[in-house]
Amino acid sequence: MGENIPIGRCVVAVDGPSGSGKSTVSRRLATSLGARYLDTGAMYRAITWAVLRSGVDLNDAHAVAKVAGEVDLRIGTDPEGYAVTADGVNVETDIRGADVTAAVSAVAAVPAVRALLVARQRDMIDKAGRIVVEGRDIGSVVAPDADLKVYLTASAAARAARRSAENAADVAATAADLARRDQLDSTRKADPLAQAADAVVLDSTELGIDEVVARLRELLTERGVA
Repeated sequence: MGENIPIGRCVVAVDGPSGSGKSTVSRRLATSLGARYLDTGAMYRAITWAVLRSGVDLNDAHAVAKVAGEVDLRIGTDPEGYAVTADGVNVETDIRGADVTAAVSAVAAVPAVRALLVARQRDMIDKAGRIVVEGRDIGSVVAPDADLKVYLTASAAARAARRSAENAADVAATAADLARRDQLDSTRKADPLAQAADAVVLDSTELGIDEVVARLRELLTERGVA
């Protein structure tokens, strides 16, 4: 990390599996803190979009890494409204589609892709000062010195119900897809989905978004960085 630490620095790392509520909670928390917000998953999805557009073989790690290194990826950090672009194309909607969702775990497992994006994520965190960062390896890899590390989880049933509601998809099919992604993300060799040893585990199954955000605010206040 850089040497010029912004005044009022506060880094919150929110990790967890798909459907746990990371995005909604992180954006709302960032807004309440007057902080920036970084969706690292959107970065991997944007790279995946570029890889699919290029037509390279997803199993060709070298080719995938080459696309990742060449694409002009830009992502905003305003929690109230941000854009994700790849080579000048706004891909915010496309990266949430079924094709990208099915391929993102494979692309994210490529070590060179992770190294590239982790370096960029760290630079963005360094420059932001106050920021809430969500993903799967934030507390364990990207920002191990975060002021607060949270591992947000929920029951498999709750996660599937939430994600299917978002995408108007079949609950059973969504549950199967989430289980597949969990397996791929937690067993990949490069920076697998994992709970940081000093992370606070928060189960959101029975909690509303406002309740989760309030709990995180309490934890930050206890640490003197809210």
